[in-house]
Amino acid sequence: MAFTNVEVLTTRQWNTGLFSFTVARPPSFRFVSGQFVMLGLMINGKPLLRAYSIVSPVWDETLEFLSIIVPDGPLTSHLYKIKPGDEILLGAKPTGTLTLDALLPGKRLHLIGTGTGLAPWMSIIRDPEVYERFEQITVQHTVREIQDLAYRRELEGRMEHDPLVGEEAVTRLIYDSAVTKCPTWTGESRRITTRIETGDYPLNPETDRVMLCGSMAMIKETGALLESMGFIEGAHSHPGTYVLERAFVG
Repeated sequence: MAFTNVEVLTTRQWNTGLFSFTVARPPSFRFVSGQFVMLGLMINGKPLLRAYSIVSPVWDETLEFLSIIVPDGPLTSHLYKIKPGDEILLGAKPTGTLTLDALLPGKRLHLIGTGTGLAPWMSIIRDPEVYERFEQITVQHTVREIQDLAYRRELEGRMEHDPLVGEEAVTRLIYDSAVTKCPTWTGESRRITTRIETGDYPLNPETDRVMLCGSMAMIKETGALLESMGFIEGAHSHPGTYVLERAFVG
């Protein structure tokens, strides 16, 4: 696998189990909003890489990533210790199915994610093309604890300070968060699958388009629900009414 060494620029620890970081973007590195890339470190003299969705918008001069911390994980037990000035491995070729060209035209776009599945949505909602194609964009992020709501401040502010989409996002972007394991949470606490099943999160295959990213269980269960409602899975070769990242599902 082709990869290159890139410099770590910044790190941010959201809580004991979640952190994000930025690296220098090679001049030749190009990607499409929603894609992922292989990322990692040299461990015991061998490259250890995992797939990470790109948080950054396509126009940014840096690349940002969001990662969980697994204390005994083969990669993250080392990765979360990186600091500015260190080098990590970046794959040469980004890929993935969570891109706008895999969806048919529609009115509303629903970006449904759990945990670090929020990462590709952060890239997509800062892409001017998404506001040209859809009248309304909703980021639906479900986590276990309140402190897991990464980028919450930016999302609650509807990206108002973004240099390219701030004006559009303020009026057309909706942030819908849910926390499932916190008794003091005053917002919606149910799983997204439950909300869809009960009609509390209404979806219509005629007008709505859906992207899924997050836990394997959520993706499979929500995908099956969407299929039962008449949604059709899309891909680059045959756009549909919903997409999921097959590389993360297996």
